Amino acid sequence: MKDEKCAYCMAWDDPSLMDAYGIPLAELENSNLILFKEQSHPGRVIVAAKQHVDDISDLTEDEALAYMADVRRVAAALHKAFAPQKINFGAYGDLMHHLHFHLVPKYENDEYEWGDVFAMNPGRVALTPEECDELGKKILAALED
Repeated sequence: MKDEKCAYCMAWDDPSLMDAYGIPLAELENSNLILFKEQSHPGRVIVAAKQHVDDISDLTEDEALAYMADVRRVAAALHKAFAPQKINFGAYGDLMHHLHFHLVPKYENDEYEWGDVFAMNPGRVALTPEECDELGKKILAALED
């Protein structure tokens, strides 16, 4: 079931709901893949469950495994596309009550937040629409391989 006020539920029906922070990239089997517009960490994305649930414990065992398979698949694509030393996974949901993970590639040669928790929206790196498009294409190409 969709919540028409939820940006993650409406990613394809009304992408303007996430204009402030994200761009829908792909509909996966159990989730929606969203490019995070703030790219202090190149390749940062959100993997949002297709089901409007607040917490992973709201899913059945099979649904949770299927959702996490999408998260794993996206992480593998980010490793392939960007070769980070580590990917941080964040699932907070204090304000956005829809199950989603932030996947944040981290790079040792970038001192910004290496060895620390990533900032939710630091406002350091704003890409142009063209740069977002190129980044999205790179992620999708790695996802297809």
